[in-house]
Amino acid sequence: MLTVRYEKLGLRLGDRLLDLGSGGGRHAFEAMRRGAVAVAVDRDQGEIKDVSWTMSELADRDQAVLASAGAGRAAIGDALELPFASATFDRVIASEVLEHIPQDGRAMSEMARVLRPGGTMAVTVPRWWPELLTWALSDEYHARAGGHIRIYRRGVLARRLGDAGLQYYASHHAHALHSPYWWLRAAVGIDDEHHPLVRTYHRLLVWDITAAHPLTRIPERLLNPVLGKSVVLYMRKP
Repeated sequence: MLTVRYEKLGLRLGDRLLDLGSGGGRHAFEAMRRGAVAVAVDRDQGEIKDVSWTMSELADRDQAVLASAGAGRAAIGDALELPFASATFDRVIASEVLEHIPQDGRAMSEMARVLRPGGTMAVTVPRWWPELLTWALSDEYHARAGGHIRIYRRGVLARRLGDAGLQYYASHHAHALHSPYWWLRAAVGIDDEHHPLVRTYHRLLVWDITAAHPLTRIPERLLNPVLGKSVVLYMRKP
């Protein structure tokens, strides 16, 4: 399930891409598939171990493709002090990361620092009004350790990234079908994953991700401008 549109990001064969706060590595894997040299960075050692294993498996399984396309590696790292020289990357992705970081301005500065002049960045965060409703339904959703600590408006986020030395050039919304799922989770109890309604809706989302069927893809595409759970900003470093 990708949040970033690589065509808007301008990803090209051979680009060096940083997937910051990579989690399971979904954006790094897609960048590899498209011919980039992807580096997945996360603070979670377990996630990085899994991403490293998957990258290795992809390379072993798809050597014929990867020989003329991308490669990847994974590393433990902190968004507040990235272990890379300035201007290392052509593209940076930070998907659903900044809302977790108390010193988000420092993280933005680090992201801008490691991006080369002329490079582009995609930053995704929860959209303000679906996130606001989830917060209203459940204090536990945002009060737990490691949870979301702020809600961004698109204009405010663009301005703050601009203060870090980046220029806004595009945006869109994504994952409209996921907003009602989190409202439901918040309403029944954020930890109650076995509630019948939650389980049913989760099965729908899993089917949507695996099948990519027009029955769900078309409605979500139409609903994204209104209901999209995530907002994606595309920035360029002058």
